[in-house]
Amino acid sequence: MTETEFLALIDQVLDSIESQADDWAASLDVDIETSRSGNVLTLVFEDNTHVVVNSQAAMQELWVAARTGGFHYRYDGLHWNDTRGGPQLPDALSQICSAAAGVPVTIRL
Repeated sequence: MTETEFLALIDQVLDSIESQADDWAASLDVDIETSRSGNVLTLVFEDNTHVVVNSQAAMQELWVAARTGGFHYRYDGLHWNDTRGGPQLPDALSQICSAAAGVPVTIRL
């Protein structure tokens, strides 16, 4: 994948995550603030938990920083896979954000 293709994919992924987080605020009454600066998306929950999702174009990875740690994901053409064998990106983000929100939320990519 070229860098241009990777950056376009990242833009779609971050847009999708941000849109879903905004939907949680409206439909589930989750207190969440989203902010985006370039290829960095920050989610801030009511208890001041921060979840940061950003791209590393040189490595063609998507990184997630949360209280539970830092996670790196690579796209295989279908899925964002954890480079250390953990859950795929949607499942991991759903778990992280559900814990921060205090209610079950789901990320779909």
